[in-house]
Amino acid sequence: MNIEPKCLHSGYPPKNGEPSVMPIVQSTTYRFDSCDHVAALFDKPTEFMYSRFANPTCDAVEKKIADLEGGVGCMLTSSGQAASLLSILNICSAGDSFIASSSIYGGTINLFGFTLKKLGIEVIWVDVNSSFDEIVKAFKPNTKAVFGETIANPALTVFDFDVWSKAAHSKNVPLIIDNTFATPILCRPFEFGADIVVHSTTKYMDGHAIQGGGAIVDSGKFDWSKANKATGFFADFIEPDESYHGLKYVGDFGNAAYIVKARTQLMRDFGCYPSANSAFLLNLGLETLPVRMKQYCENAKTVAEFFKKSEKIVSVSYPGLKGDKYYEKAMKYLPNGTCGVISVSIKGGRKAAVRFMDALKLASDEVHVADIRTCVLHPASATHRQLSEEQLVAAGIDGGLVRFSCGLENVNDIIEDIKLGLAAI
Repeated sequence: MNIEPKCLHSGYPPKNGEPSVMPIVQSTTYRFDSCDHVAALFDKPTEFMYSRFANPTCDAVEKKIADLEGGVGCMLTSSGQAASLLSILNICSAGDSFIASSSIYGGTINLFGFTLKKLGIEVIWVDVNSSFDEIVKAFKPNTKAVFGETIANPALTVFDFDVWSKAAHSKNVPLIIDNTFATPILCRPFEFGADIVVHSTTKYMDGHAIQGGGAIVDSGKFDWSKANKATGFFADFIEPDESYHGLKYVGDFGNAAYIVKARTQLMRDFGCYPSANSAFLLNLGLETLPVRMKQYCENAKTVAEFFKKSEKIVSVSYPGLKGDKYYEKAMKYLPNGTCGVISVSIKGGRKAAVRFMDALKLASDEVHVADIRTCVLHPASATHRQLSEEQLVAAGIDGGLVRFSCGLENVNDIIEDIKLGLAAI
């Protein structure tokens, strides 16, 4: 199938006489007819046994997202931050390091730079525009992964998959990509060399700002055995897992080793699994995702062009706009659009940006993005407030920067609202 029918039909194929719409299995537990049956699941998890691990409703949505991304498996999480955290902890432990693009989302910067540091895991920041040689030079003997963002929030840099995947694979480590802003509708990172994808499903996938959520998708393409022989890394993918009765992830699950390990080790211990009802609501968002992404992109391009003409705007960052620094990369990796988010730097800095935002009537000032409704945020005051001036610059943020997230309203109404904001400066 093409991706549009996958959004409607993947994950839950109803059988004869079954509900047409995916049902909510609101249960934490599952019954078995023998003690031996339950015991076998603790040797090799192949069925539902407890909803901290998996749930039938969540499982259907996981299968759908894996199909949309072209992966072998998916695990839902309670938030995008949980997905990013577990994607790294599934590979790195105390004493290890990993490389990350410096322009990623501010909350992830804090997670990687402060919280993981407390756990003994070091992040090595590398500029997103770095060359192959510069990325490789940043590797340390203990570097086990590379992390980037397809379209960075809010800098709107576009990740050069060819360069970064080549660098990661030259060192026999996986490339992890946050694909939140693009969604699989606009970009499927596995087709460009990524090995693992994470999402904050809170954003476009959900679309309606009704719940938090995240997802990790495994491409099944990274060869953990080969990488282990070349580097000595990833032994916990090859050797028996003492915490799960001697399970061997590569030996028992082949190319699905990464996602099974994430579920049996990390979800078991951290327990950040979503409810069945949350997965049901997420699925409703996924069903309309292709239609919504097309309209987000159309609205954003029109709005970006309007911003570009204003004398009160210092700069407009939107990769889908001709003349943008990342336009060529966007056409290469995201030819069908570059999401509905625009970053504009307003002349006059922080004070002018605040006046602009406070004068808006249609767009709401909120700590959210990629909503069905138009919303705005001042990153330096909110999501990136904890960053130093140097980190703000690295993330492409200045005091006048406003993150403008186009919703699905009529674009003419969005532009009229922008005129109100600009008039207040």
